[in-house]
Amino acid sequence: MASLPDLPLFARRDSSAQASARIAARLPAWLADPDDGTAEEQPPRTRYRTIWISDLHLGTTGSNAAMLLTFLKSHECETLYLVGDIIDGWRLRKGWYWPQSHNDVIRAVLKMAKHGTRVIYIPGNHDEHFRDYVGLEFGGIELLAEDVHVTADGRRLLVIHGDQFDNVMLYARWLAFLGDRAYTMLLRSNGTVNWVRRRLGLPYWSLAAHMKKRVKNAVQFISRYEEVVAHAAAERRVDGVVCGHIHSPEIRRFGDITYYNDGDWVESCTALVEDAAGAMSLIDWAEHMRAERRHERTAPRLVASAEPVPA
Repeated sequence: MASLPDLPLFARRDSSAQASARIAARLPAWLADPDDGTAEEQPPRTRYRTIWISDLHLGTTGSNAAMLLTFLKSHECETLYLVGDIIDGWRLRKGWYWPQSHNDVIRAVLKMAKHGTRVIYIPGNHDEHFRDYVGLEFGGIELLAEDVHVTADGRRLLVIHGDQFDNVMLYARWLAFLGDRAYTMLLRSNGTVNWVRRRLGLPYWSLAAHMKKRVKNAVQFISRYEEVVAHAAAERRVDGVVCGHIHSPEIRRFGDITYYNDGDWVESCTALVEDAAGAMSLIDWAEHMRAERRHERTAPRLVASAEPVPA
């Protein structure tokens, strides 16, 4: 087993050396004892066989780390998949941002691994430097390029981040970075909007998600992306595919293939879950938190079932 503190996490380019040093300085404490030693009262936990989360983008102002932490503390599972873009190396190279809530998310995941959850980390494009360490295990977390998950009812699901099917990432990397900058500006606007909403006593609402759903080109891109990923899964002779990357939670059938996207924790704040019988659902945690604010005693909202209508 390699030692995480010695790894140059974002050091492939010299512009990322400071980010590497700062994260590495925190890793020994995280790995030594992910429990913070406090006698915090734990809420009742909902148990699933498997949970998939992706696109946390820790290290950015857009990450809803505090909301994610409430989700992690409210659920337990046999296997947790981290499906890429967990720590945003792209942004950390440009400026350091790492509040306590981001620390807490890392410690919560390590704590799950310590207490018996199998944690599988499949790096994405924003945390691509972790791909150099695929095949190793750190702090109980397995790093894999991809995985094939077998559900409780015997279906085989390819688990990937999904950036390898994004033509922008493949053929115009400079455009992807430009898009990342524009997206970051939109998320900053989202932060301002939600600051005003909090002052008015209103719940969280994603400006970025709202805009994306109403821009024709974005809708067309998402639809085409889903088709391409599903086609690739069919060529791999699996029953379905789980991915992230495009920040658009979805469960959709393409012929014999079921496409699952677990969403993100910047815009939608969703997770994909598998129950003990193998049924798959999306949890809209932002909607659950809004219901909590309204003092409604409701279960987490399942926004998509295991049997979508074929496309």
